[in-house]
Amino acid sequence: MFGAGEAIVLLGLLFLLVFAGVHVAVALGAASCIGIYMMQGDITVVRIFVANTAYEALRDYVFAVIPLFMLMGDFLAKCGAAKDLFALINRLSRRLPGRLAIATVMANAVFAFVTGVSIAAAAAFSRIAYPEMKRHGYERQFSVGCIAGSACLGMLIPPSVLMIVWGVLTEQAIGKLFMAGILPGFVLVAFYCAYILWVAIRSPQRVGAGSAAAAERDAEMDDSTFMAQLLSTMLVIALVLGTLGGIWLGVFTPTEGAGVGAAAALLLALMKGMRGKELLEVVLSVGRTSAPLLILLFCAQLYSRVLAMTGITGLAKEFFLTSGMGPWGALAVMVGVWFVLGCIIDSISIILLTVPVFGPIALALGFDPLAFAILGILAIETGLLTPPFGILVFTVKAALPDENMALSEIFRGSVPYWICLLLVIVVIAVFPKIATWLPYLGTALAK
Repeated sequence: MFGAGEAIVLLGLLFLLVFAGVHVAVALGAASCIGIYMMQGDITVVRIFVANTAYEALRDYVFAVIPLFMLMGDFLAKCGAAKDLFALINRLSRRLPGRLAIATVMANAVFAFVTGVSIAAAAAFSRIAYPEMKRHGYERQFSVGCIAGSACLGMLIPPSVLMIVWGVLTEQAIGKLFMAGILPGFVLVAFYCAYILWVAIRSPQRVGAGSAAAAERDAEMDDSTFMAQLLSTMLVIALVLGTLGGIWLGVFTPTEGAGVGAAAALLLALMKGMRGKELLEVVLSVGRTSAPLLILLFCAQLYSRVLAMTGITGLAKEFFLTSGMGPWGALAVMVGVWFVLGCIIDSISIILLTVPVFGPIALALGFDPLAFAILGILAIETGLLTPPFGILVFTVKAALPDENMALSEIFRGSVPYWICLLLVIVVIAVFPKIATWLPYLGTALAK
């Protein structure tokens, strides 16, 4: 067992490598190997330890969940399902003030059930929703803020990649984590829509009131187009209900559900006219995205084992338990750390670096592991909108190359949605059953 000083030095080395620009996977692997060597003093032990961890990690079927859910989301994103979804919700909500912004939030919520990542939603709706908002005279900052903010739903509503990574690291049931994110996701949608309605009522000019485009009635959608979009949306919803419902009720495992969802999404994409070239592009894109992530997960598991061996987790747990700050103070510190890290590094890296330490502390302090996971994911999500990293802000900027738009404008437009995320964190902390009710109900029904 390490002493406290050596353990802290090892942890400091890891963060030094990360902040120096070393790739997170390399930093995790290097720090882990150095830690094992410092404890054992034998390079052969290091090699055997790494080999055994790699074998056990990569033979775990749960690793197939990530690329399969990514395939499901990309098939539907590329075949036009997102565009149909936005158009249909836009028509159904046409009597609401700020309807285009509300349609963007609602379409993102539904689309989040099949994407698993926020970047895909930010890129898609930048091209789908923004031109419509611009045509109807919406304030530009309000429009791009809405798109970036609502894209965060992809990381909270299942099948979220962040939930999968969290589940792998903490050895929690991924299916339960998926169910835990649904009601908090709806709460976040309600907060977003309430803000949009408040803006539309208080400052109607920001949502295009009085503009020439708003004064004109949109051309009515003909019946054939409406039915086609309705059918497309119903098929997407059926896919979501079949995949996540099967996992929730225990009909199949998350890996099997991901396979079913990917196969059904492929059939739907082919029905909507996806060609062989586009199919190949989706497969290659998912491979390029998921392969580095799987390497990250292996290195994170190696890092978690070394943390347990060095006693860093125990030291951190003892510090929080004996500090006198109590559970709520400890939670505030952890959320604060996530806020700060969100300004510097990406979401998955934050989970890999902090959850192996924070997870056991939360359990020791009496927090429900599912509610804590949702709290953590919400706190980490705020980093998607905060400078200087703010990956969703950069995605919206990149998706609108023809717009002369400063990053600061998108960041400012995203601030209200960042505040909504913060409010939902408080709500889940005070009412954890919002996150835990569905997973435990699913367990009861499965029995």
